[in-house]
Amino acid sequence: MKPSEDWDGNIPQLAERALGYTFQNKALLKQCFTHKSYGDSRKEEHNERLEFLGDAVLQLAVSEALYLREDTDEGRMTETRKRFVSREALNRAAKKADILKFMRYAGGEDTVGGKTPSNLFEAIVGAIYLDGGMNAARAFLKRYLEESEFCNYKSLLQEYVQERTKRPPEYTTQAVENGYGCTVRALGKEAEGFGASKKLAEVSAAEQLLKLFKERTE
Repeated sequence: MKPSEDWDGNIPQLAERALGYTFQNKALLKQCFTHKSYGDSRKEEHNERLEFLGDAVLQLAVSEALYLREDTDEGRMTETRKRFVSREALNRAAKKADILKFMRYAGGEDTVGGKTPSNLFEAIVGAIYLDGGMNAARAFLKRYLEESEFCNYKSLLQEYVQERTKRPPEYTTQAVENGYGCTVRALGKEAEGFGASKKLAEVSAAEQLLKLFKERTE
């Protein structure tokens, strides 16, 4: 769907509902959904500056979350952060939020292909940060980016295991000091993971078991 030129009617409210965030400054909301092709053709401010800011906010928020949740070295945290902020991860998050349909753009639909979903996601992060601060940005990222990545590890393990057996992975999770510990078992192997929540612990365990299976095949 290509929104009307004036972004009128209930489009702004629908966009906010998809984001799970209500803007105080509606101009920021409109700007973050304005593609460069549309802004340049109509002399309006587009979302590239917001994208620049959103990238920095995203890097900080993810770095902070990893620092607080993982007792590990810099190298591993850096690799994990790369997965969270990759174009593929941001594209999945944008798809999960179903936000591309609100984009204001000029030209055909190929205009909003490629990097557009990930760029839009970063622009939204920047806009929410300006409008509501870091806590609002963190809440948005937790709702879409983190869940997208967390579900991916468990889904990847599920797919790997089900290609080889009908029995799904078995997760055992319990409270431990400063969070939760999880053990996942599949295909005669097991791995442990830890996290601040049960979901984080399960995802960490799934990631470790996937690494174990990968090491066996290399």
